[in-house]
Amino acid sequence: MERYICRDCPNECNVDRLHMVGRCGVGYLPRISRVGLHLWEEPIISGTNGSGTIFFAGCNLGCVFCQNYEISHLLVGKEYTIAELADAMRYLVDQGAHNINFVTPSHYVHAIVEALSVYRPPVPIVYNSGGYDKVDTLRRLEGLVDVYMPDYKYTDVGIAAKYSGCADYPDVAWAAIAEMHRQQPSPQLKDGLIQNGVLIRHLVLPNQSTQSVQAVQRLYNEYGDSVYLSVMSQYVPMGNAANYPEINRVLKPLEYKRVVAALERMGATNVFIQDCESATTTYIPPFDGE
Repeated sequence: MERYICRDCPNECNVDRLHMVGRCGVGYLPRISRVGLHLWEEPIISGTNGSGTIFFAGCNLGCVFCQNYEISHLLVGKEYTIAELADAMRYLVDQGAHNINFVTPSHYVHAIVEALSVYRPPVPIVYNSGGYDKVDTLRRLEGLVDVYMPDYKYTDVGIAAKYSGCADYPDVAWAAIAEMHRQQPSPQLKDGLIQNGVLIRHLVLPNQSTQSVQAVQRLYNEYGDSVYLSVMSQYVPMGNAANYPEINRVLKPLEYKRVVAALERMGATNVFIQDCESATTTYIPPFDGE
């Protein structure tokens, strides 16, 4: 291969990633920040042994508050070949991982597809993205991904532009989630662990509980209990959040409770919630490429 003109994500940078980087900040071969068992995902993902996480460096979003800022913006990690990515999956399976969990994978779909042609793990494949995914690219994953775990961050275009640099995020993420649900229309669990389905995450931001209520209501009105919803209170101001005073603090319990109460009023049952004490850097793993 002499060139790889990248149009894989909604940014459609059209750059040759064999020789340049796009908005995601990385080239063609996957740059990986961490490979290991992760016990702090939702219970149906982590189980007792842990989720076999592979954290990719770089990101196609520009979230100013990113909880993984060290890898999404600063690109901490090291480059892996496709064969090494396949070996990383083997290693996690050998360690007892309940699944293989690709974290921030949207800009590395080409590498994931290739690695899965080398080695297909005997455990579910989880696609854990920020939700800013291109429908055509997701269709390349049909039959390969068992569990989609996207974010649905914003319903407001102005807020999406301000905090993530993507005014089109609400529409793009909504279309992406619809495609994910088309591929995996109903959750299936075995021994308390998800095998197929969609789990949608929403992180509640300070001073944004009204938008968060709109987000979870829209999701539940569209999908009901055919998806799992995870409403997160774990926001910690990181990255460039200090430049945005309105989000430069942890969440107030009342802000979070307002969002949870909205789901309770609608009768949602497939919901995960958090204690507000989870707003700590304790749950952010070390990123060293190992």
